[in-house]
This record gives sequence, structure tokens and C-alpha cells, in this order.
Amino acid sequence: MDPALPPALRAAIDLGLEGRARKGLAVRAGALSEGYRTGRASSTLVRGVEDALAYALTRTPATYAAVRRALEETHAVDPDFRPLSLLDAGAGPGGAGWAALDAFPGITEVTRLDHNAAFLDLAGSLAAAGPEALAHARRLQADLAAGELPAESRADLVIAAYALTEIAPGALPGAISRLWAATGSRILIVEPGTPEGWRRGLEVRRELIALGAQILAPCPHSALCPIAAPDWCHFSQRLPRSRDHRRAKGGEAPFEDEKFFWIAAARGGAGTPAPPVSRVIAPPRTGKAGVRLRLCRPDGTVADVDFARRDRAALARVRRLDWGDALPEDALPEVRGQ
Repeated sequence: MDPALPPALRAAIDLGLEGRARKGLAVRAGALSEGYRTGRASSTLVRGVEDALAYALTRTPATYAAVRRALEETHAVDPDFRPLSLLDAGAGPGGAGWAALDAFPGITEVTRLDHNAAFLDLAGSLAAAGPEALAHARRLQADLAAGELPAESRADLVIAAYALTEIAPGALPGAISRLWAATGSRILIVEPGTPEGWRRGLEVRRELIALGAQILAPCPHSALCPIAAPDWCHFSQRLPRSRDHRRAKGGEAPFEDEKFFWIAAARGGAGTPAPPVSRVIAPPRTGKAGVRLRLCRPDGTVADVDFARRDRAALARVRRLDWGDALPEDALPEVRGQ
């Protein structure tokens, strides 16, 4: 998986930036970041094309990379899924849709839903030279937190990436119910990889299970989460930064690490049940004796599993695994129970 933005999307953002003062965009980006951190909604922060462009410049690369990684990991446990339609709920500038089309080029119908007209306008212009399904996407201006979603929002795959952070806790169950009603087969929720994002993700997970959803990933089970605060479950995806991206964020590093939490679920009976896997939920620790992986297991427990250097066969199977990767349970029977 390439975490970098597709060339067509990168070029479209660059075209939108032409003739615009980079310093002004950096100021807007900083104001947006501060506003989101203090709990303000995009309806009050993103008021026009300049604000939407600042958001696209600084946040769309991370949104794309996180969603693309989540889709790749979901595909590993759900390889037969081939969606034809997509709902990008809370679409913003549309980065999640680009990630979905990259993962599933067979998608022919895309619907973008957002309450913010500036975001919908920008998403449409950025996709004009993109894949046909994105270029001709349906536009729906609606609020996830209020009222039923339009009937035409129903799709094989529903993605809500960083879309639930603005929804008040009391309104979250209703929003999840509406997203699930729009889900024809699979749903993917991506949240910030913060303690609060994880807690919100656990609420999403509970609501989906109560609605009859089958959890696909990253959790290898549907039991209560075995992780207890102050620890929290999250993952990380490294992505490149463009020069304008670095300037807007006031940093010099050519990359950033996006921390995120995600949940993928399916309607009951959809597809073939995947074989059980464990999930690597922390950076692997390598030492002289071998590799230690912290694994979330299908039995609903978390375990630190050691793969000794002397066991070359086992070590060879896991040495390339990284934080967030899945490990088939039946691939390593010799380490079970450690």
C-alpha cells in the first residue's frame, strides 16, 4: 500500500493552491487545528473555499492514508468483498472516497454526504479529474446527527472517517443507527487515535454489535475490549508530507505519523467467515532473544507473545509484521498459549 495521495488528487490540491498565499493558508490551518481541539464544529470553522483548502492541505493526506490502511487490513480478513457502491459519510474534501476507489476500483457509484457546503464544493472540484465514479459522485448535504439519511445514501460500503468527532455523545447512537441503516454490506469507521477517539470507537463498536453487525477488524473478536485505561487501542500510519504540507503545519519533517482507531463491520451472513487472526496492537519489540508482539487474540484477551530467535521458522513468519498487522492464528500453532 502506498500511503501517499494519488497523483491526480495531489495535482488537484496543488492546482487549488495556485495563486493563494501560503502564509495565509498556514494561519487558517492553525486556526482549524486549534478549533477542532477545543471541540468546535466544522460548520463554524470551515466557511469557504480558503478554509476548506487549508483543511485539505493539512488533513486529507492523513485521512487518505489512515482509511487506505484500514481498508487494506480489512481486505486481509475479508478478501471476497467487492463493493460496487460507496457512501462517504462526513466526506469533508473527499479523501476517504479516493482511498476507497484505490482499494476497490470496481466501485461505480459514489455518494458524498456532508453538512458543510464548502467541503462538498471542494470535494467535487478535487475529484473532477479523478476516477469516473468520484468525478460523477452524488452530492448530499445532510447532518449525521439529525434526521434520517436520504434513501439514496444506501451503499455496499459506508465509510465515516473522522466524521463522528463533532457529534455529541447523546447523539452518537442515533448517528450510528443511521449509518448502519445505509450500509448494504460493510461499514468502516475511522476515528482519531487518541484516548477520546478510542472511547468513542468503543461506543461505536457496542452500538454496531447491538444492531447485529459482525465485527471484522481490527478486533479479532466481539467480546468486551480487554484494554483498560489509561492504556488505549490505536494504530499508526506513516505518510509523506509535501513542501506545502510542511509549511502549513510549521514542520520540517518530510513525513508524519497519523495515529488512528478504526472499526470495520459486516452485515450478518455477508460473505464467508474469515479464519481467526490476532492483531498486533503495539510496536513490535526486537531484542537479542527474538521478537515480542503484543497481540489482541480471538479469545478476547491481550497477550505478549515471544518469538524466539532460535525458532527460525516462527520468527521468519513474524519478522515483517508491524503495528496494526494481522497474524493468522493457524499459521503459528507452536506459539499458542504463550
